[in-house]
Amino acid sequence: MLKCVYLGADPLESVQFGQGIIVSGSCCASSSTFILRPTSSVKWRDCSWGEKKEVDWLRELCRGDTELYDVLARTLYLDPKAAISKEDLGILIEEAEKSVKDDKCNEAVEKYGLALDKAIFEAIQHQEEKDRYIKVIQDLVSKSAQATQKLKEKAEKEGLAPYAAGLERRIECCKFLSERIEDAMEVASHFYNETLEILREKERGEARRSARGEERSKEERKKGEEKRDKKRDKERREERLEGDREKEREEKREKESGEARREKILEERR
Repeated sequence: MLKCVYLGADPLESVQFGQGIIVSGSCCASSSTFILRPTSSVKWRDCSWGEKKEVDWLRELCRGDTELYDVLARTLYLDPKAAISKEDLGILIEEAEKSVKDDKCNEAVEKYGLALDKAIFEAIQHQEEKDRYIKVIQDLVSKSAQATQKLKEKAEKEGLAPYAAGLERRIECCKFLSERIEDAMEVASHFYNETLEILREKERGEARRSARGEERSKEERKKGEEKRDKKRDKERREERLEGDREKEREEKREKESGEARREKILEERR
């Protein structure tokens, strides 16, 4: 059964979801407890065929390393552009550190998670700075584990064993990432590069469809204008014909009137 522990507004609030659902932005496929960070882009829905295909691709990249797959399935996103924060990485880290100073454990865990997601995604896009990003990621993983440990201890004091167990799993994931950072980043690089290419192809396809739709609209507008032009031409021709007919009628009336006048004059002169 797939278990999801959601970190809500209350640091000790936990909600467990049923089997067969995944995060739209997150590739959550294996059967164990994990922590879900609440973000504005997160939505729950049934797993689609396309998402299943990406999950299988991640499994292939891990080449039978079930622990690596298990951790990355909780770390990577199907649509990183939509799911990952647009905020600057430095600001995300500062906010997380501030939450720690304010003793807001739940908030700190969430914000360290956002910063970690951002750092991994940026590292993939800036391979020339790989070593620097790895150090940043390892530091974030360590601080995230410390904040999660504090949250876990608080949960244990409140007697929330299932929630504490989920937090323990998160701590284990952090430790694994720290120890296997090179392997994790290699798989993440292949996964995100392929995911981004799929998204780019989708965007190009949508652009082509939009262009074709616009072209069809232009053609329809042109045809409509031509049709209206033909109608206007027809109306103008009919107006001219009616004008000519009216002129003929007037000339006829004038001719008849003139003949009548002349006939009357001649009649009067007889």
